[in-house]
Amino acid sequence: MALEQDIKVLEKNNIIVSTLDKLWNWGRSHSFWPLTYGCNCCPIEMMAAGASRFDIARYGYEVFRASPRQADLLIVAGPITLKMKPVIERVWAQMPEPKWVVAMGNCATSGGPFKDGYSVLPGCDSLFDVDVFVPGCPPRPEALFHGLLELKKKVEGKS
Repeated sequence: MALEQDIKVLEKNNIIVSTLDKLWNWGRSHSFWPLTYGCNCCPIEMMAAGASRFDIARYGYEVFRASPRQADLLIVAGPITLKMKPVIERVWAQMPEPKWVVAMGNCATSGGPFKDGYSVLPGCDSLFDVDVFVPGCPPRPEALFHGLLELKKKVEGKS
């Protein structure tokens, strides 16, 4: 009871009380630095998300990294072939902790129309844990935005 009264007094005087973890996770969720892997048609939609018509910059995620050592979010857009499997695993291993994965499109989620082929993995969740799945073939830029906002909620601890 006394703690609630103290919090109300602090709020009344515009003093924010929180834990360091909440503050840290809030900062992480508002500053994703994505690294992209793309094959086939999904990367075109991801590139469109960064263009002026859809403008991913309004969410603060426009800084796509070219190096895995500078990224904390891997966006897998399209299928992963057996030939690319070791490359993706190496890129994932080089990313610093904490790190997250967004599977964009049916191919990244479940293999898509290529799942019966001998050279396509049945989704990127066979390689690492996926945080958010974005369905569609190919998914629209708005779907990618929704997936990124869901990941933001998850990192903040609101999911």
